[in-house]
Amino acid sequence: MHTYIPRSIEPVSWQKLSVVPIVAILGPRQCGKSTLARHILKSFPKHIILDLERPSDINRLTDSEFFFSVNHDHLICLDEIQRAPALFPVIRSTADQNDRSGQFLILGSASGELLRQSSESLAGRIAYVELTPFLLQEIRPSDEMNQLWLKGGFPRSFFPRDQEISFEWRLDFIRTFLEQDIPNFGFNIPAKNLHRFWRMLAHVHGQVFNASKLGNSLGVSGHTVSRYIDILQHTYMIRVLEPYTGNLKKRLIKSPKIYIRDAGILHALLEITSMNDLLGHPVYGSSWEGFVIEQILGMFPRLKASFYRNSNGNEIDLVLEKGAKKIAVECKASTAPQVGKGFTTALEDLKIKEGWVIAPVKSGYAYQTKIRVASLPEFLDYLSASI
Repeated sequence: MHTYIPRSIEPVSWQKLSVVPIVAILGPRQCGKSTLARHILKSFPKHIILDLERPSDINRLTDSEFFFSVNHDHLICLDEIQRAPALFPVIRSTADQNDRSGQFLILGSASGELLRQSSESLAGRIAYVELTPFLLQEIRPSDEMNQLWLKGGFPRSFFPRDQEISFEWRLDFIRTFLEQDIPNFGFNIPAKNLHRFWRMLAHVHGQVFNASKLGNSLGVSGHTVSRYIDILQHTYMIRVLEPYTGNLKKRLIKSPKIYIRDAGILHALLEITSMNDLLGHPVYGSSWEGFVIEQILGMFPRLKASFYRNSNGNEIDLVLEKGAKKIAVECKASTAPQVGKGFTTALEDLKIKEGWVIAPVKSGYAYQTKIRVASLPEFLDYLSASI
């Protein structure tokens, strides 16, 4: 039994429960949503938890309007809400009738956009919070960063000290996701096809997306490829990083980059079981890049994020924007990182005064004018203090 680690979104969830009637905690399967919800609910003497994947709990909602009415003074937690979209209108009418905050805590493994297709009637009544697998600031001690990078942040993958147990859990997770979760989400796609596509994405992790090339390799249309991307994105398995679209007199790359969001899942798809395997694998550099980007955007989801690349090859891995402030991030999986001219030229292109090179170094140092090398924890601390 693993000790519960308080999640970073818990205060946010509390705050939202105090101001809106419905809070949705969304995130991938097995990332800790149910554990977090149970921890939150301990502070509510009157609460009920229903798991909508459990037939006995579904039966309790045969007459959902009556059930909600009888328990009108409870905080009702509905787990895996995407399994019962017909509940949304009843939730809306109940929330309006009771007219108080903190009535429903709903948990879902599909993104807000997918849920909104069935919950348009909840507009103005619901707040969305995303829960990721463990982030760097949530693990203790912080020197376990390499383990988080290798095994990913899903609790049942991160906690085991035995790497083989962790790896086998991730293989089982992938199999269950494809064979059970995808059909349960309502998608009629052969598991073998989506698995092959997912593995192909792992091999081009961090590269500019080329739908026609992937489609030709799979023998499917570009439309099918786009559908697969949408499914994996809205179930939190991949991140689509859009290109920078500023008003520049430059020819810019217009296609997005695709990343497998959890590094542990990426490594399982590529059959990487140890740090030694990772160090010798062609994906090593792009794996570090994806890990860094996911840690940054997981901790600071409100930052506007993009990448920059023009036709001359000048590029920035990650451009972060908040208001008028812009920060350029380059990811280098080296303890002695070198920055090319393409990065410094890109800083000039975008008039960015602050460039950071995030590398697996012990401590940061000034590299060039406007450019600093830093460890990932140092950079996250800097962002916490400055934005």
